[in-house]
This record gives sequence, C-alpha cells and structure tokens, in this order.
Amino acid sequence: MPGSVRARAAAGATVVVALALIAAGTAVLLVLRGNLQGQAGLQAEVAAREVAAQIATGTPYDRLHLPDGDEHPVVVTDEDGRVLAVGDEVRAVDGRSVDGARTGAGQPSDDDADEDDARGPRPGEVDDDVHQSDGTADVDGTVADYRFAAVGAEDGRGEKATVRAGSALAPERAAVGSVRDAMLIGLPLLLVVVAGVTWLVTRRALRPVEGIRSEMAAITASTDLSRRVPEPAARDEIARLARTTNETLAALEASVERQRRFVADASHELRSPIASLRTQLEVGVAHPELLDVPGAVADTVRLQRLAADLLLLARLDAGERPAGGRVDLAALVREETAQRAGDRVPVRVGPSEGLEVAGSRSQLGRVLGNLLDNAQRHAASSVEVAVVRDGAWAVLRVEDDGPGVPEAERERIFERFVRLDDARARDDGGAGLGLAIARDVAVRHGGSLAVRERAVFELRLPVAG
Repeated sequence: MPGSVRARAAAGATVVVALALIAAGTAVLLVLRGNLQGQAGLQAEVAAREVAAQIATGTPYDRLHLPDGDEHPVVVTDEDGRVLAVGDEVRAVDGRSVDGARTGAGQPSDDDADEDDARGPRPGEVDDDVHQSDGTADVDGTVADYRFAAVGAEDGRGEKATVRAGSALAPERAAVGSVRDAMLIGLPLLLVVVAGVTWLVTRRALRPVEGIRSEMAAITASTDLSRRVPEPAARDEIARLARTTNETLAALEASVERQRRFVADASHELRSPIASLRTQLEVGVAHPELLDVPGAVADTVRLQRLAADLLLLARLDAGERPAGGRVDLAALVREETAQRAGDRVPVRVGPSEGLEVAGSRSQLGRVLGNLLDNAQRHAASSVEVAVVRDGAWAVLRVEDDGPGVPEAERERIFERFVRLDDARARDDGGAGLGLAIARDVAVRHGGSLAVRERAVFELRLPVAG
C-alpha cells in the first residue's frame, strides 16, 4: 500500500540513510584521498631530501645514488633548468625530455658565490622549504601520474641545484577506487536491508494500532459503548493512545448514559405537571365551576421554569461560553435580595466587598437565585449571603440555619434531578436542577461551587483583571 504508514516510514528511512551514507562515503573518500596524497608527498619529499643531502655533502652529480625510476623518478636541475642528474629509466617529466645528465658544474666566481649566499642557503646546505605538485613522468616508456616534491640544495662549490622527486599516485587511486567500488556495491544492499527492517519494525509496531482501529470500527457499527479497545502491555505511545481511546470511550459512554437519564428524568418531571394541568382543564370543561385556576396557573409556571432550566442545561452541555462583561457581585447580591424582601424566610446581606468578575450577568444572577431558593427552602428562620475576597478569587457564600447537607451527599446534590428529601411534596420542591445548573455555570465561568460546611454554599470565581 503506497499510502500506508509502513511504506512512508520505510521510504523515509531509506532516503535518510541513503543521504547519510552518501555524505559519509564522500567524506571518507575525500579524507582517504587526502591522506594517501599526503603520504605520497611525504615519500617524495624524503626521496628528494636524500638526494639533496648527497649534493650538499659534495657528492658529484654523476655519482649520486638515485632511487629506481619505477619507485621514485628523480630529476636534478640547475637554476637555468638544465638537467644535472636523472634517475634510471626516467625519460621525461611533465612531458619534458630529460635524456642526458650533466656530470659536473663549473666553479663559480667569488662575486657569484657572495651573491648566491645572500639569496639562498649557504654552500653545503639543503633548503628547508619544499614545493609539492602533481605531474606526470615517463619511466621506461610508461607515463603515469606522480606527486612531486622539489627541494633546493647547494653543493660544496656553491652551485645551486633543485632536486625533484616523485611518488606514484597509482596506489592511492587504486585504494580510493577500491573503497568507492565497495561503497557502490554495499550501499544498495544496505539500503535494501534498511528498507526491509523498517518495514518489518513498523509493521510490528503498528499492529496494535490496527487492532485499535478494527475494534473502534466494530464499536461504531454496534453502537455498544461498553466495549473497549485492546491495550498493549508496552508503555509506549501506542499504549497511551489505547488508554486515551478507552478513557474517551468511557467518557462518551458516561455522557450518553447521562443524556439518557436526563431525557428520562425530564420526561418524568414534565409528565406530572402536564397531567395535572390536563386533568384540571378536563374538569373545567365538564364542570366549569370546579376549575382550579390558581392551580392551573401554578402548573403552567412550573412547566415554564422547567422548560427554561432544560434549555439552559442544553446550552451549557453544547459548550456555550458566557457572554463577555464584568459583574459586580455585591451589586448583584443587593438586587437579588431586594426582590425577596417579603419572602417567608428573610435574606440578610453580610459583609460584602465590591468585587468584579468576568462573565454573564444573567447566568450569575441565575446561580445566586438558585442558591437563595435552595437556602430558603431548607432554612429554619434566616439566610445570610456575603461576598469576600480570597487572594485572586471572589467568594460568594450563602448560609442558612437549616439542617444542612450530610457530608456523604455534598457532591450528589449537584447531580441533575437529585433531591435529598424524598418525602417532600413535588410541588413544594424543585425538579432537582437548580444546583446542577449553578455548578455548570460556575465551571463555565472558570470557578467552582461546593458545600464547605453543612449549610454553607461557596461560589468561587476569579476576580476580573
């Protein structure tokens, strides 16, 4: 499959290894060639200095001990380029014929000796400088490439000479060629091995992924969210992917179950007031004098509130973000408590600071109203609300003097359609959505809502700015 991960991984690994091997092979060949050329140059310099040392010690040119031409072709010339001595079987250097060799040199004058002494090494010395270059030499009719080293010297009579000795480059080129040929043969084989190993390794590594995919496909086809994908024993990325997938499936299953319960509970809550309202209307049609208009209005109001709660929960579940703006919690408390002046249980405003939080005024007002409704429903005689600051948090506390919430139930009361007092009449109590809505709104505003003490509800929101 050309589009598979295995094929792309194998191709990518092969390309990367090929580029790396080409770069490394080129570097190795260059270094090897440089070292071999350096060795050839050093050998040529050694041969040239040996001959130059003989000249400096006064050995006549026709008696110089020169190396074999096959090993190191040597040519000795004077300052005018005339050949003074040449190695055996050496016929030409750099295309220039060297047939014949001068066997002696004239005695220079004193002026010439003084002038030569000022310009170069003193008589009987070998010049420290060496000049290297590449060239060709004809040895016994065979022309080949050499690395030449040229060294200057003066004989005992003050005559200058240049000794040029060569070292064959054929061994160097043969060695470089052998290494290059070995690389050219080994590189394709190595790339084939790399591609094959990468294919097998990725196939083995991705096998759990295929298992996860097939199981997800089966879950999708069966809509059974209780199933889980297999988790590999290894602690690698694929194992973490499998665990994350199972966690997602568990969250999805819980969400679906929560939605199912929500629909069932909402239907149950709606059925009671609708049935009551229908009964009253049917009685009113048959016997108008028996129609309970206040009861019908109360059922209608209850239906309206329940529909509004369900709509708000649906928007929150859909991820609706609160509207931008700033809300003064102390002002919000004053407005809400002012509307409850004639309630059965009075609401007292405790110490309150003017703290602003970011969010929706209507939604935060809904939270405060739900908390006060819950407190008044369970309070014996009084409810107190206060706003204080705790570091970077604005804390709104609602406290009543009722029996409070048992510690074991302090999280359960924030679930939807949960009411702890089962004996309470349905008409007197809510549908069990107020506290659930309050916590969802608090979380959407970056805060939290919890029961800190038996009868103290604490809303914490980040202070704006």
